[in-house]
Amino acid sequence: MDNISIRKKRIMTYFIDAADEIMREEGIKGVTLRKVAKKAGFNSATLYNYFENLDHLIFFAAMRYIKDYAQALPQYLKNANTAIDKFLLIWKCFCDYSFKDPEIYHAIFFADLDKDLEHYIVQYYKLFPEELGSHPKEVSTMLLKHNIFERGMAIIKECINEGSIRKEDAETLNEMATLIYEGILLRVIKDKISYDEAVHKTMKYIELVVNSLRINN
Repeated sequence: MDNISIRKKRIMTYFIDAADEIMREEGIKGVTLRKVAKKAGFNSATLYNYFENLDHLIFFAAMRYIKDYAQALPQYLKNANTAIDKFLLIWKCFCDYSFKDPEIYHAIFFADLDKDLEHYIVQYYKLFPEELGSHPKEVSTMLLKHNIFERGMAIIKECINEGSIRKEDAETLNEMATLIYEGILLRVIKDKISYDEAVHKTMKYIELVVNSLRINN
């Protein structure tokens, strides 16, 4: 990394640190341009030299919450013997971490934003590759997807290749798992369900869908 890149990363980190701190104290809605600039020690105009807009910065700050999930995946997957095992364990890891910070995960994967943010994810991991960790190719591909449906399909394709899920059932499995997760995530955000119950019910319902669609060899 050259000196310009090092300087750019350092200043971007100041802004990301500031936004992260505000998010932890006040939530995503508390993050404003003025607050971030003041906490980072720069004027507001400087932010636009490093980020396209405030949403770009907020997205980068939110990505820090993904780090723990991404780095925990290998431990979850170490006992996976089949692609189905991997699919379920990835969902378990995702639930365990996302239900702890539901608003952040909702903002990353379900917020109604003006543009596709997948290029932001790629940009983020180019700046902070250590946060992605080391994973098999299909898992790394999944982690680089912003669209949660595409993330699910990256692993389901392995289930198809393994012969445990029919190709024609792939979208059904993916959509049902995602809808189950999104519905319970919203209940967590509204404090209508406890963390433990949310994890338990999400996995219970996703497993029911998997078992109804899997090919019995």
